[in-house]
Amino acid sequence: MRNINTALCSFGMSGWVFHAPFIKVHSGFNLYAVWERTKNQAEQKYPGVKTFRILEEMLSDKTIELVVVNTPNYTHFEYTKKALLAGKHVIVEKPFTITVTEGEKLITLAAQQKKKISVYQNRRYDSDYKTVKKIIEEGWLGNIVEMEIHFDRYKEELSPKQHKESPGPGTGNLYDLGSHLIDQALQLFGMPQALFADIAAMRPISKVDDYFELLLYYPAHRVRLKSSYQVREPLPGYVLHGSKGSFIKHKTDVQETMLLAGKTPGGSDWGTEPENEKGLLHTEKDGRIIKEYIPSLRGNYGEYYNGIYEAIVNDEQVPVSADDGLKVIKVIEAAYKSSTEKRVVDLL
Repeated sequence: MRNINTALCSFGMSGWVFHAPFIKVHSGFNLYAVWERTKNQAEQKYPGVKTFRILEEMLSDKTIELVVVNTPNYTHFEYTKKALLAGKHVIVEKPFTITVTEGEKLITLAAQQKKKISVYQNRRYDSDYKTVKKIIEEGWLGNIVEMEIHFDRYKEELSPKQHKESPGPGTGNLYDLGSHLIDQALQLFGMPQALFADIAAMRPISKVDDYFELLLYYPAHRVRLKSSYQVREPLPGYVLHGSKGSFIKHKTDVQETMLLAGKTPGGSDWGTEPENEKGLLHTEKDGRIIKEYIPSLRGNYGEYYNGIYEAIVNDEQVPVSADDGLKVIKVIEAAYKSSTEKRVVDLL
């Protein structure tokens, strides 16, 4: 099996929790290098990894094929552009870019360079979302009438990551957690015709938005996306209602918890939810009322890297395209416009 030398652009939480473990366990990747300005955390955790102090020096290493841009949002355009110009394939953390214009430029550049570019949307591989997607695709609810997706937290304090809490391009909850929810909605239903958004900073200490509610308008149904940092008792992550029935599912994917605990991806129990976290299906089929708890599918962020490997080695499609990432940014830009102008904004 061909080995793809891979480099990370940082080794904060994103690097050591969401990327390095999956690169390390995949036989087709070699965790080759990490850009760390002052520390040597990657070397300490993964002996043999090469540490670079300067990004340009790392990008000039011709043995590196794939670069993961997992740096603050406002740097995504600049660093991805540099990596593409250096002849690398690129994975960009969500959000893809800050603006639609930046995203379009990167898509054009990747095509010119004949390199793969993909957005890291790991929440497509959560157990809860995969289960919801299966329920919809198998038609258990009939025609979807409405859906509500939550991603809530309870945080009285500001994040120690200053770049997330300081006002500026690409900061705030909508770019952060909102990127996940918007991507999931678009994967399930495509681009909405229009949207209305309410975006605010609810905590007195917040300097950036920590609350949002988006209402997406589709021809025959509605989708609400909600997130707040002041929800001590979370509501179900997914609430779906259709012409035949309903499905209610909490956000209970265990992968982040397992990764934070230092567990290595893989094994028979990886991504398996507890038995008591099943989703409730209440519907009708063949004249029979069904009300039962549905076992969740297993989550596995490693599926994303499986797709990246096939894309680079066998020229397959990337698992999350830059076009998908661009659509998320289009929705985010429209949401801020809607919230500011207090009106519905057309998307199609």
